[in-house]
Amino acid sequence: MNIHEFLDHLRAHPEAPLALQLPDGTRVAAHYHITEVGHVTKRFIDCGGTRRTQETCLLQTWVHDDVEHRLLAGKLADIFQRAGDILPTHELPVEIEHEGAVVAQFPVENASFSGGTLLLQLGSKHTDCLARGICLPNTCAPEPPPKLQIKINTKPASSCCTPSSGCC
Repeated sequence: MNIHEFLDHLRAHPEAPLALQLPDGTRVAAHYHITEVGHVTKRFIDCGGTRRTQETCLLQTWVHDDVEHRLLAGKLADIFQRAGDILPTHELPVEIEHEGAVVAQFPVENASFSGGTLLLQLGSKHTDCLARGICLPNTCAPEPPPKLQIKINTKPASSCCTPSSGCC
């Protein structure tokens, strides 16, 4: 879900408390805070030598001992309004950073309104080889579509997947 879609859900139910459902079905404690609304840019080179950029809007949660705290959808929409030029476009995907056993990031996949609460369904992130045609030339698996990546330089490195490269 991108920022524009996310804000549409928040603005449609401004008085609703927000619930976050993790991919395993459990919910983040209802008294969580959103401590950051950020624009994250990741610049990297994949194992095939392609330079890539990935951008997201990252919301960081924090659960503290003030168990009476509840975040309303309208309040979060207001926080986004204050973010202003920190978010260069509302087309960025929204992810939630949450600390459970480890700090992890979850893409916001869906929102639904039920019982007076706006429920945000969080999905899972997975690793993948973005240069399968180079690193795994003998597999039948198709190369995954470039999700969220913008290619900057498509010239492959000359020595991908050598024993010392760490690839594959």
